Amino acid sequence: MRTKLTLAVAGASLLIMAGAMPALAHHAFAAEFDANKPVRFEKATVTKMEWTNPHVWIHVDVAQPDGSKEAWAIEAGTPNVLFRRGFTKQALLPGAVIVIDGYRAKDGSHRANGRNLRLPDGRTLFLGSSGTGAPDELKVPTTPKSN
Repeated sequence: MRTKLTLAVAGASLLIMAGAMPALAHHAFAAEFDANKPVRFEKATVTKMEWTNPHVWIHVDVAQPDGSKEAWAIEAGTPNVLFRRGFTKQALLPGAVIVIDGYRAKDGSHRANGRNLRLPDGRTLFLGSSGTGAPDELKVPTTPKSN
């Protein structure tokens, strides 16, 4: 009887820990990104995509006015959510030139939470927010900036 109780408690503990792990890895939008700092990257060149959980990351080079390039990482929704919206691994290959709207990271790094992405064929995809706290609508600056 004592062995069964010990096994039951151990099993329940493992289930609780396993259920909590994804929640610990996730974060609220407001923890990392600033809703008051929208960004738009015109003619961003895709360098790679990371189809990882809990979020897909799109890496792009953004041309600067002086001709140099800045590398940026754009956080998108989960792989499953993007796939259900029609986004596939083949939809965005390295070298593709895209337009991305989103919100800059609070820490000033070259990271942003993606909102909308316009593909080279003109289709626009909603990239999704990273959690609660993301604005309902994107307010892009009236004069689009490259960073």
